[in-house]
Amino acid sequence: MLHNDPEKVPLFRKWSHWYWLILAFLCLLIVLFYLFTKRFS
Repeated sequence: MLHNDPEKVPLFRKWSHWYWLILAFLCLLIVLFYLFTKRFS
């Protein structure tokens, strides 16, 4: 698979959107693990 523009970010227009997506995903995981711990403790 060839890429014409090596600086182009896949899927999103900016790298900052990737950072926000990962940060939101990590926050979601923290909340889910917290709820899981409360439920089964």
